[in-house]
Amino acid sequence: MSWIQQIQSIYDTVRPVLDIAILAFLLYTAYKLLLKTQALQMVKGAGFLALVYGIAVLLKLTTLVWILNVLAPGLLIAVAIVFQPELRKIILRLGQSEPFRPNSKPNLGHLESVITAAEILSQERRGVLVVFPRKINLKNIIDTGTRLNAEISSSLIVAIFQFDGPLHDGALVIQNERIIAAGCFLPLSEQQDVKKSFGTRHRASLGMSEQSDAVVLIVSEETGAISVAFDGKLYYDLSPVEATRKLSNLLEHGKRSGELDAGYANTLDAGISDEETALFKK
Repeated sequence: MSWIQQIQSIYDTVRPVLDIAILAFLLYTAYKLLLKTQALQMVKGAGFLALVYGIAVLLKLTTLVWILNVLAPGLLIAVAIVFQPELRKIILRLGQSEPFRPNSKPNLGHLESVITAAEILSQERRGVLVVFPRKINLKNIIDTGTRLNAEISSSLIVAIFQFDGPLHDGALVIQNERIIAAGCFLPLSEQQDVKKSFGTRHRASLGMSEQSDAVVLIVSEETGAISVAFDGKLYYDLSPVEATRKLSNLLEHGKRSGELDAGYANTLDAGISDEETALFKK
C-alpha cells in the first residue's frame, strides 16, 4: 500500500496548484467569451452593484442593504432578459467549440489559389465570401449551402462567383484543404457602428466572425476591395499580398514542402501591421 500512499501524497501536493490552474483557465475562457459580446458591460454593472452592496454592509447602511436585497431577484431576471442575445452567444460558443479538433488550415498553395481567385474577381467587380473555419464547428452554416467536397482551385472559385448562378451570392466554406460547400448563408452582424456604406456581404462576414472563430475573406462587389474579417473586426481594402499575409497569420498555416520563396516571404514580412490595418467604422 506504500505506493498508493505515495501517489496520495503527491496528489495532495499538486492538488492546490491543479485547483488554481483549472480555475484560472475557466476564468480566462469566460473572459475571452465576454470580450466577444456585449456581456462585458453586464459584468461591469454587476461588479458596480456588488461594490455598492459591500460598502453598504461595511458602513451598516441598513436601508440601502434592505433595498438591494429586495431588488436583487428582479435585477437578475432583468439582466437575463436584456442580455439574452449575449448569453445565447456565449452558450452557443461553448456548445460549438471543439477544443481537441485540430485547426483545418489550408496550406500555402491553397491559400495562394484563393487569393488569386479573389484578385481576378476583384478586377471584375464580383462579390466573394470565403469562410475558413477553425476550432468552432460550422456544420450549421455548411448545411445551409450546397455541399461540394471539391479540391481547392482558383478556377473553381472564380467559376462559382463569376456568374449569376445559384451559388454566387452565398459563402464558400474551405475546411480540411477542401471546398466543403458553397452558397452558404451567414449570420449578419449586430454591431451598430459599422460603416454605412458596407453592404450585406461585409455585415455577414462580421456576423460570422462575431459568432465563431472563423476567418472570412471578402471581395466587395461595389468597389472590388479585398478584406478579411476575424474576431468581430474588419480589415478593409487589402492588397493581395496584404490579404495573404493577414490570412497566413490568422490561420497559422504550415509551409509547403520546401521553404517559402525568399522574395515572396520578404514581401509578406514587409506587409502592413495590425495597427496599420484599421477597422473601418463610420
